[in-house]
Amino acid sequence: MAAAGVCRSSAREDLEKVSDRCSRLCPDLCDRASSSSWGLKVAMVLLHVTFVGVIFLFDANLIRKTREEPWFTAVYLVVFVATLVQYFLTSGSSPGYVIDAMRAGNGSNTTYMKSPILKQSNSRNENIISSSTQNQLERQSSYSTSFWSKLVMDLYPPGSAIRNWTCTYCNIIQPPRAKHCHDCDKCVLQFDHHCVWLGTCIGQGNHCRFWWYIFEETILCVWTVVLYITFLHSEIVKACYLALTNQTTYEMVRRRRILYLRGIPEKVHPFSRGISKNLYTFCCPRGSRYTLEAIPIMEELEERARPYTCIDIISCRCC
Repeated sequence: MAAAGVCRSSAREDLEKVSDRCSRLCPDLCDRASSSSWGLKVAMVLLHVTFVGVIFLFDANLIRKTREEPWFTAVYLVVFVATLVQYFLTSGSSPGYVIDAMRAGNGSNTTYMKSPILKQSNSRNENIISSSTQNQLERQSSYSTSFWSKLVMDLYPPGSAIRNWTCTYCNIIQPPRAKHCHDCDKCVLQFDHHCVWLGTCIGQGNHCRFWWYIFEETILCVWTVVLYITFLHSEIVKACYLALTNQTTYEMVRRRRILYLRGIPEKVHPFSRGISKNLYTFCCPRGSRYTLEAIPIMEELEERARPYTCIDIISCRCC
């Protein structure tokens, strides 16, 4: 039993050491908020790749245009990559937190926040801080608070009370245009909004980058939508033309290679029964699904190839 307890304790210590090393090497992966933020970034990248990849996968005209005019696709891909790069730059940038401005506003606070002078004793379960060091930290903290208070209150009209501009969550005096973000749990300078797609606040530090990202994303979305509309329009027109003339896609694309269509004039569709009957058959199919169609005789095909006259138009020959 004692040996098992020793083994468990040693294994627990090893796991703690591994977790400490992982947290030091990859702090973002150990933080839940950072992990969810990275999950959002991966989802946004997959969303962009999916929408762009589908149009290149199914649009044959776009592939043909890419081979004929490669600069068109090159410019589009440059916009695509630039948008993703701007997305990562914006989402990874700091909006400008009040606490960071407070640290940068006085050198003593910066020293206190980054490298506090702590005297640790090698006791078993606790760290002991000497009273002199504790007093020094308290003096530095009070000096920093008073310095920031004076700096911020000078920005407000005379007679303003400190308690009116103190954040109830951070307990920090907010300068003008600052606001506490409940998602980030920090006060942000020139708070604009919290963008859920970027996973960060938009403030003084990244407001310009945010608008550049919006500009590039808008160009990419509009360009992609135009490509989709062009593709769907061509497919719809193709489908309507096939329904009006009673053709299949294979017969339209491979007309010259199909034996039973060789020798028939280009504008003559041998299986067409007129626009009205073709549409009726296409929209309201009836009868057996195994209907077999014969190729019309040459005299009938030559009659269909005859140019239209005024009498033919009045009599609705095409219908």
